[in-house]
Amino acid sequence: MPVDIKPVHIGVRSRFRVWLLRVFFKRLMGRMGRGSEERIALLQVRAAGRMPEQCSGLIVEYRIVNGVPGPMLGDSRDTSKLAILYLHGGAFVFPASPALQLEFLGRLCRDLSAVGFMPDYRLIPQHPAPAALDDCERAYRGLLALGYPPKRIVLIGESAGGNLVLGLLQRIRKAHLGLPACAVPISPITDLARMHAPPSRGRNAKREALVPLSLAYRMTKWYVGGRDASDPEISPLYADYSGFPPLYFIASEREILLDDSILAVQQARQAGVETQLDVWPILPHAFVIFESMFAEARQAREDIAAFIRKHAATLPLPA
Repeated sequence: MPVDIKPVHIGVRSRFRVWLLRVFFKRLMGRMGRGSEERIALLQVRAAGRMPEQCSGLIVEYRIVNGVPGPMLGDSRDTSKLAILYLHGGAFVFPASPALQLEFLGRLCRDLSAVGFMPDYRLIPQHPAPAALDDCERAYRGLLALGYPPKRIVLIGESAGGNLVLGLLQRIRKAHLGLPACAVPISPITDLARMHAPPSRGRNAKREALVPLSLAYRMTKWYVGGRDASDPEISPLYADYSGFPPLYFIASEREILLDDSILAVQQARQAGVETQLDVWPILPHAFVIFESMFAEARQAREDIAAFIRKHAATLPLPA
C-alpha cells in the first residue's frame, strides 16, 4: 500500500534529540532487556515513579475499577463526559510512566473535557498473555458499569498498548458489550508471530531510535509464553476487523513497527472499517507521548482530539 508521509516540518532540535535517543537510549533499552527477572522487577518499580495528585489540572486518583487498579483522571461520577480508556505501552513489561503516558492522557482529557482511566494491567515476565488483555477487558466492563455508554468511550494505546486496543476490540465484539466510539492505535505492534516480518523491522532496524530488536524478541517471548502467537488476540494483524469502530493509526516512517500499522490498516479497510493513517517523518516510535521532548507531537495530539470529536457522541466543544 503506497503511504504518504505527513507533510510536517521537524525542527533541528527534535532531529538532534532523535539522534541522541538512537545513539544512547536505544543501547540502554537493549541492556535493560537482557537483565534478570529480578532486575526487571526493580526497573518496573522505578519506571512507575511517583503518582502525581494532579495532571493537566485534573485530579488523579489511583483506584480499582472492576478489579483492575490504575490512575483515574477527573471525576468518574460525571458520566455525561467522554471516557478515555488508555492502554499504555512499554513492551508489555514496563508500567505507565507519570511523565509520559499519564501526562499525555491528562493533556488529552483536558483538550476533550474527558475523564481518563489507565488500567495498571499485569506485566510480563510474571504474567504472560492473556493476563494484560483480560485486565483491559475488565476495565472496559468497569467503565460500562460506572454508567458510560459505549459510544462515549474511546480506546487509545501506544506500542504494546496499541496491540491491546485491537485485541480488546475483538473481545468487546465477541461479548456483544457495545463497541466504543472509536479507537486510536499509536505505533502498535500487531504481529508477534514473526520477528523477521513485517519488512520494516529489517528495513528500519538501524534507523529505529527507541526499540532494539533484541528487546522486542525477549519481550515477545515472555508475553506469548506457550501460546500460539498467531492467535489474533496476540497478533491482531490477523484479526477479523469487521464491525470495528473508526480507527486512527499513527506511526513513524523510521520505526521498526511501521509496517505493523500499514498492514493492519489494509486489513481494516478491506473489512469496510473507516480507517485513517498518519505516518510522520523522522520522529521515533510512539513519539506522541514525548511531547515534552518533541514540540511537533502537540500537533499529533490535536489531530487525535479532532478525530475523537468527529466520532464520539455529542461531545462538547472545548472552552
